[in-house]
Amino acid sequence: MTKIVGVRFRNAGKVYYFDPRKLSIKKGDHVIVETARGIEYGSVVADVQEVADGKVIQPLKPVIRVATKEDDDRAARNREKEKEALQICLEKIKKHNLEMKLIDSEYTFDNNKVLFYFTADGRIDFRDLVKDLAAVFKTRIELRQIGVRDETKIIGGIGICGRALCCNTFLSEFAPVSIKMAKEQNLSLNPAKISGVCGRLMCCLKNEEETYEYLNSHLPGTGDVVQTDDGLKGEVQSVSVLRQTVKVIIDLNDEKEIREYAVSQLKFRPKRKKEKINIADKELKALEAMEKTEGKSKLDEG
Repeated sequence: MTKIVGVRFRNAGKVYYFDPRKLSIKKGDHVIVETARGIEYGSVVADVQEVADGKVIQPLKPVIRVATKEDDDRAARNREKEKEALQICLEKIKKHNLEMKLIDSEYTFDNNKVLFYFTADGRIDFRDLVKDLAAVFKTRIELRQIGVRDETKIIGGIGICGRALCCNTFLSEFAPVSIKMAKEQNLSLNPAKISGVCGRLMCCLKNEEETYEYLNSHLPGTGDVVQTDDGLKGEVQSVSVLRQTVKVIIDLNDEKEIREYAVSQLKFRPKRKKEKINIADKELKALEAMEKTEGKSKLDEG
């Protein structure tokens, strides 16, 4: 078994794991570690845990130390410097008349690099901007183009559920989301109701997808013909996925009656393969297209 500790860095998309050595580390602490970007200051997101050796991706870098007061002060100074860097970059963007929206700036802990995050429609030629910024800050500059989901993750906000956004609080990375998931959960296909603050499909559609797929696999489809345990046949009017009940239209003495049955009281053929969703709404089509095309690019200047 190998001991690991999960650490998250500012603006990072996921949790990274390190060897805690024999240090006393607990959730909420700050630690100093070495990453591909250099020496970094990160937050511990979970207590030290043991995992099987085969699940650990080697080499597992060790935690250098638990952050000292000097480290905390340095990180705080970096946050202040980032505010100034943001303003300078905004001025330079305006000077070069670039169609880009600056989202955030970030100093690495050792001040070896300054990163600027931005969004833009399409690719931007920002080589002259990078040269200007390098001349001002006298260090490496990285401009990173991000998607609207990453923008929302950095800025944060409140979702339609009334809670802080998942991506900003605990979501380590974005999973693919599709309109099919909303359909599987019998949600309204109104873009306004299934889109998040970022304008893309809500990440939480993924949370219960497996459960709904499993429950739906045990139910007949609307319009299917079923046989009940009391010897009657009828057409499925609607289903309740979570309750696992089915409303069936029964013909009785030339009259139609709707009765509700538990799925265990019905006999029916296995559910047909899911039909491809025919998206007629222009907004839904545009939303689906955006889900497939969103990408990232970056440029470094030494």
